[in-house]
Amino acid sequence: MSNSSHQPTWAAKATGIYALSNELLKEILDYIESDPEISVSIDRRAYLSVESFRPPSPPLPSRAQDIGNFRLVCSRFAELGAPYQWTRVATRLSPAGLRRLEKICSRSNLAKHTRKFSYLVPFFYGEGREHVEEILHPRNGGFRCSLDASSIKRKAEDQRSIVESGEDVRILRKAMAAFTSLQHVQILRVQDETDGRLLDLLHEREHSGAPLVELKWTPACVHATRTIGEALMQSRSPFSRFSGPMMNAQSAMAIKEHIPQTVSLLASRLTCLELHFDDGLDLNERMRELSDVFRIVFSAATNLQALHIGFPSRLPINLRLEEIFHNVQWEKLRAFGIQAWRLEADEIINLARRHNRTLRGLRLRDVLLKEGSHWKDVLSMLRAEMELLDWVSLRRVDYSNHFDELWADSMEVADDPPAGASDSDDEYDFPTHISASDGEFESDEDDSDWPSDADTDHGPEANELALSPDTPISLPFCTCSRSSYPASADDLGDNGLSVLHHQRKLWEKWV
Repeated sequence: MSNSSHQPTWAAKATGIYALSNELLKEILDYIESDPEISVSIDRRAYLSVESFRPPSPPLPSRAQDIGNFRLVCSRFAELGAPYQWTRVATRLSPAGLRRLEKICSRSNLAKHTRKFSYLVPFFYGEGREHVEEILHPRNGGFRCSLDASSIKRKAEDQRSIVESGEDVRILRKAMAAFTSLQHVQILRVQDETDGRLLDLLHEREHSGAPLVELKWTPACVHATRTIGEALMQSRSPFSRFSGPMMNAQSAMAIKEHIPQTVSLLASRLTCLELHFDDGLDLNERMRELSDVFRIVFSAATNLQALHIGFPSRLPINLRLEEIFHNVQWEKLRAFGIQAWRLEADEIINLARRHNRTLRGLRLRDVLLKEGSHWKDVLSMLRAEMELLDWVSLRRVDYSNHFDELWADSMEVADDPPAGASDSDDEYDFPTHISASDGEFESDEDDSDWPSDADTDHGPEANELALSPDTPISLPFCTCSRSSYPASADDLGDNGLSVLHHQRKLWEKWV
């Protein structure tokens, strides 16, 4: 008998593969691409960095090809592999991006898997589009950026056409209705290489008196927020989480002005809300003008489990907490975070005390206490009264006067403290924008859910934001007894003037 007679036939091989259970096939798929339906819990620090403020990461081309090939085998494999391709959908506000989104949402067998939608919004071109060729002329320094004027004009015209025709609104409404399992909506600012180079050139010529082209985030953010809000409302989307790590104050006003009757209804669905406002100037006044909007939203958001409101660390706002939060108590709140705020100690104490029976995580990043307040009072209350608190994050907390002294001699105010003031903390900042290639988007470098002890204030890891304990999972957790820590808040070394890095780390563990 020939050896070939002992070899299994193709049909026999196929039968063996088909005989595998769905559970086993999913385990195989998990080796190619991690299960997209598994996400970080909302009360962990990594939730904000991985699920909310981190740009969506596309699969490696080889992995995407492997999943695609798997789905081509048969209808059963196609169904099993669909979540690995379509649970998270990212779309750029562009003709190509919107066409792709419409194709996805036109196929209910794919759209039903989408749980997270990331809307990648570029800067909007405004006044001065007709000056592009003049700006890029070699005599005006345009040769340095190697930009194609016709390409920029075409991009600007595409934006104008989309907005004026309402094509984005039509497709967004269709998509939000088709995504019947949608949970999380994210608005991100995207900047491609062309926009980046043009912005650099415009910045160089800002005070030259020469013609300029408007390339702005504010109108883009306002338009995206309004259209997404309208689409979610009209489609009766089941979403419950919203993230905006690069929001503009005027976008909140747009919601109030254009769809005021729906703000409360949208808010009532939220279990998670994370907003970081990147407006630099007049933030105090702008936020004060929005106080009533926040009151409406937070009063209606009775299902909130995680909440973060932040501002640029270089420009901490000077508003009382209750001008934004209005003494609201959320009965289900598990994680709460604020960033870049000048506060009295009692403000933090009172808000935490309202949630002492539910709060598991408290994040006070870049919070500065005013003169007369002491961090030891805040820490003492957290240790004594917070029944379920698992972690507290105190990245770059300090005193307001000390912060001002550090920056007194600085020509510009940067996002992080001046050299020598870094506290090498273990949390991530979030990116000011994400880069886009000719494709859908290009991710920043990959990172762990749990950071290291490296200097993340100034290194490459300074581009993510996170909300959870500062102890990296790769390091052994401290098993020493609490008796090795100071016995009382008076022994924490709080001088009421400044806070050093090693003090913050000790304080987090003491609480």
